[in-house]
Amino acid sequence: MDSKELQVLLQNLKNGDIDVDDAIQRLKHLPFEDLGHANVDHHRQLRLGFPEVIFGEGKSVGQMTQIVAALVDKGNNVLVTRIDEPRALQLKEHFPSLVYHEAARCLTLEQKPVEITGRGKILVVSAGTSDIPVAAEAVVTARLLGNEVEQLYDVGVAGIHRLLARKELLFTAAVIIVVAGMEGALPSVVAGMAGRPVIGVPTSIGYGASFGGIAALLGMLNSCAAGVTVVNIDNGFGAACAASLMNRDE
Repeated sequence: MDSKELQVLLQNLKNGDIDVDDAIQRLKHLPFEDLGHANVDHHRQLRLGFPEVIFGEGKSVGQMTQIVAALVDKGNNVLVTRIDEPRALQLKEHFPSLVYHEAARCLTLEQKPVEITGRGKILVVSAGTSDIPVAAEAVVTARLLGNEVEQLYDVGVAGIHRLLARKELLFTAAVIIVVAGMEGALPSVVAGMAGRPVIGVPTSIGYGASFGGIAALLGMLNSCAAGVTVVNIDNGFGAACAASLMNRDE
């Protein structure tokens, strides 16, 4: 339930179109629904503007099936992150309307049209092609959260002319998410050029001394460019949520 649905419900109650028992029935699963293995947060849409998201890694298909069913029953759009294709296909057997985004390793189900509420565009930039899975997760998430999203892939510092050839695109964005592995230098370059909030996403892509993304993480945290915010390693979802909050018109 979102704020608009709650307003309609309360107005209907005020007008006498529904009775108190009907209203209680609609609200009885707020703030959460206990499934035994999970407490589904049905109040999140009202608090944050988007429903609970399912982190697929480590969850069984059975557990995810019950959580998705609970969200679907309340009319929510659904996002499942970090889910491999075999488990995604199993989940789709229960919910055929689910769409699998292979590059992003995400499942989505849109029960109601996504309303664009962001004041501007979110641009997702990846340093290399190997960083695309994390970048794609950010793209899918940001779009489902009601943002216009554009993407720019494989423009890292190993060939900086590729970024410079598209620099005008940077200036059209309200918020820029920059995804990079190896030494993680690209967010600093973008922040030094664009004059926009930049969210750096270090990835675990790189050779041994990258330490699974720690080198990129430390490089971004030590950026000399002003305005760089950094999320955790491989956290495209978290970057998209932060960018969406920055991009709100409220």
